[in-house]
Amino acid sequence: MIEGKSILLVEDDASLGFVIKDNLVDAGAKVTLCKDGLAGFESFYDGHFDICVLDVMLPKKDGFTLASDIRKINVDVPILFLTAKSMIADKVEGFCAGADDYLTKPFEFEELVARINAILKRSTKRLIDEVKGKEHFELGNSKFDYKNLKLNANTIESDLTIKEAELLRLLFIHKENVLEREVALKLVWGENDYFLGRSMDVFISRLRKYLSHDRTIQIENVHGVGFRLTEKMG
Repeated sequence: MIEGKSILLVEDDASLGFVIKDNLVDAGAKVTLCKDGLAGFESFYDGHFDICVLDVMLPKKDGFTLASDIRKINVDVPILFLTAKSMIADKVEGFCAGADDYLTKPFEFEELVARINAILKRSTKRLIDEVKGKEHFELGNSKFDYKNLKLNANTIESDLTIKEAELLRLLFIHKENVLEREVALKLVWGENDYFLGRSMDVFISRLRKYLSHDRTIQIENVHGVGFRLTEKMG
């Protein structure tokens, strides 16, 4: 079952991460190993995975937050948490974040493989399409068609460039939450660079102009962190 499957493994313990990856590769899987939650989200956004194996205690973006962000893009991909925690409250939080199963450290590799196989076997829903997930978004009085590069803000339609659409898609995926500048730059422009950051600010201004026809939503600046697409209060 595991053979030929593509697995996203996010584990900040370098030694454990390499051991798990090597064993999964030996079992026939294709494994992408990331060492923090931010890198894990970037890899998921850019790739296509059959299952995600996430540590809970991760730097930059913890496993629960990472799982929630993954679920905003793909509601069906299976998620297995690895953690040293065994408290019931932590497990409940994990399942609320979208987990399919939970494995407490330390564990035998055979049990990890068995759990992955069981999750894949009982996951009957088709994975979200090959273009990395959701294409249609709505917020307030605005509708966004990512595939066709169309934004309809309170009946006023705008044609977007590819980069404008990529950036707006990330804002919709993170709606009501902060989209970090670093994430946006790496996913849309390929790297985090000062001059590219200035370029991104221009794109944000353009998106604000398109969305200005819809007075129910806004793109907020979160100083020093990033941006947030929200519905206006009142």
